Amino acid sequence: MTQTYALTNPLSVLLDKPREQFTREDMLRVIEQKKIERITFHYTALDGKLKELRIPIASRYQAERILADGERVDGSSLFKGMVDTALSDLYVIPVYKTAFLNPFTDNSLDFICRYLTRDGSLAPFALDTILSSAAELFRKNTGMEFYAMGELEFFLLSESNSKIYFAAKQRGYHASGPFMKSGAVLDEMVRHITQITGAVKYAHSEVGYIESTRSDLEEIRGKQGEQLEIEFLPTPVVDAADNLVLARWLIRNVAYRNNCVATFAPKLEEGVAGNGFHIHMEARREGTNIMTSPDGKLSPEARKIIGGLCMYADSLTGFGNTVSSAYLRLVPNQEAPTRICWSDMNRSAMIRVPLGWSSVANLAQRLNPQQKLSFKETEGRQTVELRSPDGSANIHLLLAGITMAAEWGLTHPEAETVAQKLYVSGNIFQDEKLWNRLSALPKSCVESAKLILEKRALYERSGIFPSSVIDYVASLLRAEDDENMNQKLIDLPADDRLHETRKIMHKDLHRH
Repeated sequence: MTQTYALTNPLSVLLDKPREQFTREDMLRVIEQKKIERITFHYTALDGKLKELRIPIASRYQAERILADGERVDGSSLFKGMVDTALSDLYVIPVYKTAFLNPFTDNSLDFICRYLTRDGSLAPFALDTILSSAAELFRKNTGMEFYAMGELEFFLLSESNSKIYFAAKQRGYHASGPFMKSGAVLDEMVRHITQITGAVKYAHSEVGYIESTRSDLEEIRGKQGEQLEIEFLPTPVVDAADNLVLARWLIRNVAYRNNCVATFAPKLEEGVAGNGFHIHMEARREGTNIMTSPDGKLSPEARKIIGGLCMYADSLTGFGNTVSSAYLRLVPNQEAPTRICWSDMNRSAMIRVPLGWSSVANLAQRLNPQQKLSFKETEGRQTVELRSPDGSANIHLLLAGITMAAEWGLTHPEAETVAQKLYVSGNIFQDEKLWNRLSALPKSCVESAKLILEKRALYERSGIFPSSVIDYVASLLRAEDDENMNQKLIDLPADDRLHETRKIMHKDLHRH
């Protein structure tokens, strides 16, 4: 490495090499030089959360054995309801390139791990295995790599220590201090996530603001809420999932250490923006983004990917909108989509094609004529954005489904026709004729369960999603028992409706 920056991964600085080149010998060197007391393994369980195993290190031999062969864990507990107790042992094996120094202690070297079975193969039901298999299917059938990035929106809830410079309701987008009170906490989150993943694009205040949270839950009752967002850079889709799950863990830990609550729950208060989980994606061929044609317009491949997303869209809610409150967010005029369609730069559409610098470059030179040397873009930055998922998403399964949707689009000739039919312009919420023509997204978890079972072949093809995973996801969705939820709420008296709505919104503060 020739150049380091303040937020460069400390292990890359110490070892003078990029993380992709980390070896076991490098990790042993870190343990000895940093006087590491323990190795901590992290792995994503069936509930979508990171779990951990703390392993104290007393000798080089012990450290080397752990790094070489991992440890045993109880799969029947980590994948409860899917793995039989009689066949429950799994190995957790560290991925060296994910190594990081735990920011909350001075003596732990941490890793993201994969699950292996008794014969050393990847556990087929593990969420990260499913995603890896989907990424490999995409690579094999298209000759390209699939990249993704997520936008993590969340509310930071804290005691209100200041009665001055209150933020305006629904006007917090990109607010700065002193109207935004949680900037220091957000900076701490961003610093840790950036040093560990190297994949943060930016962070900012989002639209939502709650002066005092009304809830039956003591954890959040009366707390002030500021909505924040951390957006990531595109990375290979498997790495993107690891980064996002790890980021949630870091965000919650930083919040806890600052006496705050961070929640990704889809909805916290009626009339206040919910927590979306928008996913941007791109395909790359030999490292170059292929989402635009030489004329700067959207490429045929990008349109085919959009067609695939439209084909999968209604059933993808089974992975991206997993709790009842998700369907309180997916309503008209709440900055969330409700119809299957796509458009350019249109935030009322389910799929958006954002500005991507495809027809312009070196814009700063127009404002800074003293700048003579031009910047040369080598990768391309155009993406397409799926806006329907929210903070209840099971990240690995959602990204696996999206990857399969993109692969379907690129390998089925009818995908471009699907995209052509579903292109819209203008605000779809204000065009009744257009609104009625477009297919609706599900209105409840129960409806999503029906769709994911009806369309299970889209996910189970090529053996990517085990049937047990589809059945398990559908059973969780059905357990929400929320069919006709919105209509039932409308029929209640106003005060009762508000109380019942908040109960639904707040019962899943920390689902994934």
